[in-house]
Amino acid sequence: MICFPKYRSSLLLLGLLLFVFAPPAIAADLDDPVALEAFVDGMVRPLMKDKNSPSGTVAIVKDGNLIFAKGYGFESVENQVPVDPYRTLFRPGSVSKLFTWVSVMQLVEQGNLDLDVDVNTYLSSFQIKDTWERPVTLRDIMTHSPGFEDGSLGYLIIDDIADAIPLRDAMERYQPLRINPPGAQTAYSNYATSLAGLIVSNVSGLSFTDYVEQNIFEPLGMRSSSFVEPLPEPLASNMAVTYALEAGAYVEKPFEIISSFAPAGALSSTSTDMVRFAQAILNGGELNGRRILKQSTVDEMLTRNFSHDDRMMGLALGFYEVEENGVRLVGHGGDTAGFHSFLGIDQEHKLAFFVSFGSAGGSAVRMGFAPAFYDHYFPLDEAPPVPPEGFSERAARYAGSYSFWRSNFSTIEKATGMAGQLVVAPTEDNTLLISMGGNSKQYVEVDDNLFRELDSNLSIIQGLAPRLLAFQENEAGEITGFTLDGLPFMSLRKLPVYFTTSFNMGLLGLSMLIFLLVLLRRFYQRAANASLGAGDRSTVRAAVLTATSNWLVMILFGLVMVLVGDQLQGGIPTLVKIWLILPIIATLAGLYLLYRMILVWKNGDLKGFWARLRYTAVALSGLFMAWFYYQWNFLGWQYMA
Repeated sequence: MICFPKYRSSLLLLGLLLFVFAPPAIAADLDDPVALEAFVDGMVRPLMKDKNSPSGTVAIVKDGNLIFAKGYGFESVENQVPVDPYRTLFRPGSVSKLFTWVSVMQLVEQGNLDLDVDVNTYLSSFQIKDTWERPVTLRDIMTHSPGFEDGSLGYLIIDDIADAIPLRDAMERYQPLRINPPGAQTAYSNYATSLAGLIVSNVSGLSFTDYVEQNIFEPLGMRSSSFVEPLPEPLASNMAVTYALEAGAYVEKPFEIISSFAPAGALSSTSTDMVRFAQAILNGGELNGRRILKQSTVDEMLTRNFSHDDRMMGLALGFYEVEENGVRLVGHGGDTAGFHSFLGIDQEHKLAFFVSFGSAGGSAVRMGFAPAFYDHYFPLDEAPPVPPEGFSERAARYAGSYSFWRSNFSTIEKATGMAGQLVVAPTEDNTLLISMGGNSKQYVEVDDNLFRELDSNLSIIQGLAPRLLAFQENEAGEITGFTLDGLPFMSLRKLPVYFTTSFNMGLLGLSMLIFLLVLLRRFYQRAANASLGAGDRSTVRAAVLTATSNWLVMILFGLVMVLVGDQLQGGIPTLVKIWLILPIIATLAGLYLLYRMILVWKNGDLKGFWARLRYTAVALSGLFMAWFYYQWNFLGWQYMA
């Protein structure tokens, strides 16, 4: 169990903030190993304690040398086995994708793949649907702009290897909708990356895991890295245990199985192996005399290939750009349920680093590492922007709710989109206030449709503090979306009112209140209802059935989530499948009540205008609920698992 007194935790966090956000006037010296270790220790240890991350690792290379490698916390909390950066394996998650992209470019070098032809050229057992005139290409996939919807519920990460299916079968079974033409919007896609891995396998004649082992791991001497799941011995015995913090104690969780989508995130590796890979990229594709790519290919991979707005960072081929204090990094982040990682390559300073931290709290540590590192070693003194006078006169065009294009549209997973919306609102200070999940941050107009953060010390998205926002507009000059600095692979769209969380939750709450009043009235006026005519009694019964069925939907949904919600990652539990019957019943009840109310107004039943109006409100609430279930894909069994 990890337990810190509240005052101690607060002091640790305060000390960290003072350390991180008060960089020295003169950049520190990276050639001083003692000072480097003191800095990393001072940044990592307090934040791991405050965020309850049980394990972590950091490795840094510069000018061709490993200048730092250290483990933090425990590989196994129960056995008190400390993390060893040379031995302990972590799960880099989506950092795995970089190995898929390198594999693709190796085959491009050999003339076996073309980045700009239809990917269906390389698929035999199935084809990507031709929803749009323009086909999907590998260049689209490597810039996260193929136009696929997102999806993961019940199949992306599972607990039991016995439930995994071959990569080819998974790509056919879980093919997502194409919601945008290629190149129109960025929407991060695990499916698309896995599809690229399948193409590597098809063209090379090797399984994806064997291909990476033979063509990347072996040449680079990455002896503690594998895409195989479960891990083979002796690697398995060196794997950091996956933990979740429950009731103040670390509880061991199963090794996450991503085999069916292995090219998107199945890698296990040590931090020192990961920086060997990064050093090879820094060297132009070579390490210790072994070459995995030509210099020209690496240059192409690290050159920006796509951006919604060239005033911000964009996407190279597979690698994405991040700016830290005016320095361009290329790399990739990765998050699983158990580990949170980032690999960054700084060509300007000839350095690269890899970090990974365990448990949910590890996300904040990995997010905070690069900003703290660059504030300390490469500080940038930048005055905050000044809000322009009169901005409030044009601010209304930006106001509204926005959602990431990386969303699901065709299954019950669509409903999760209500939880990830960003709200943009003008302020009296001539700024825009961007809010998400109860956190807010102000942005100042600095150019046409371009906004910069007013306070760099605040964050709004899981520790991410986007420095710039660039809004998109259509030919009519209407704002249609925006992109966030640091997230070039996930643009956002402006939502119509009926898609917004406030609209849906507001009417949902009102409808449930009306249903509650119906049930209370029915309970307290049982005797009066007995004297009603047959038609009126049918209407009352329809109202009670509508109210009861909708309340059962909500109550039992909460109960089902408590009982089996944690199982949704690996499959759709039977209780969820049974629960999906209830929205259908509630919808039919609501439609029947609507029919009854048409008869009431036509025949003059339910004596008295106010009585008819009350029951009309109930019918409209039932109609809204029917729309709500339809809108968020709860009518029927709409899931891919």
